[in-house]
Amino acid sequence: MSVRAWLAGLAAALLLPLAAAQPADTPVVTSAAQQAWLRERGVLRVAPERDYGPFVFVASDGRVAGLSVEMLQLVQRRTGIDLRWLPAQPLAAQLDLARARDADLLTSLRPNPERSAFLLFTRPYVKVPAILVARADRAPPTLQSLQGRPVAVGAGYAVEAVVRASYPQVRWLAVADDQQALDAVLARRADAAVVDAASAAFVIRREALAGLASAGEIGFNYELSFAVRADWPELRAILDAGIAAVPEPERAAVLQRWLEPLDAAGLAARAPLATRLGVLLVAFAVLAGVVLYARHARVKPALPRPRGGRPPP
Repeated sequence: MSVRAWLAGLAAALLLPLAAAQPADTPVVTSAAQQAWLRERGVLRVAPERDYGPFVFVASDGRVAGLSVEMLQLVQRRTGIDLRWLPAQPLAAQLDLARARDADLLTSLRPNPERSAFLLFTRPYVKVPAILVARADRAPPTLQSLQGRPVAVGAGYAVEAVVRASYPQVRWLAVADDQQALDAVLARRADAAVVDAASAAFVIRREALAGLASAGEIGFNYELSFAVRADWPELRAILDAGIAAVPEPERAAVLQRWLEPLDAAGLAARAPLATRLGVLLVAFAVLAGVVLYARHARVKPALPRPRGGRPPP
């Protein structure tokens, strides 16, 4: 059986019980007070990250796409929020907008103390592990073995502060996004990169990158949430209600569409045989973590309100 077929079967086994957990026609509406609050605020500004696939990125047709975009659309249809998508930029630039209150909502973020000074975070809607990626022509390194060596990590990403504090002897190379981190490894500007497993698989497949191998998880998980400006707790409550109201079959369909194809088969095929099992285990961790977290976070939904559209180009 091929790696891709094996992982597709694994994904189906994990996701089908989640989809069957409750009926698809269990909708919800926001309260009258929340609807009044939304009418007073008008159109809300969403600041999307430019290249954090498969969660949020600019597609080839110029539209903002990804798992987080589709999750937000599901929430939008159940809450009545009216959204305007700002131009996509690197995360650091979007955080600056939010800090200045020139943006109202961001996606695909993990809370940390610095961000919590100016943002409020919803309940997480997806969970994936961070991994270490290195060139396939070397023995798999660890962060402990990379003291004094350059290792790429996303600038402003939640994992950056954690790894800098945990491994201060590593020479950290801050880059704009996970693609630049992987490019730095291939160009030998960095010995390795810390990236999340789903993003690594997405970039490797999209860019047809060869010569990379997973060196395993680093003990940090991305529990991704929507984030809103800190002076709007009402908006966080509205988004939390919308996340909780999404029926499990719809949630499972979004997760499967964006995560199931990212089986890292391309990475495993190009990696030495000794690293293939590690890649498969990372893929398993992504899928299992998503399903188990969604089950843990499930709450009883209420009534429907269809609304919302796709983000503009």
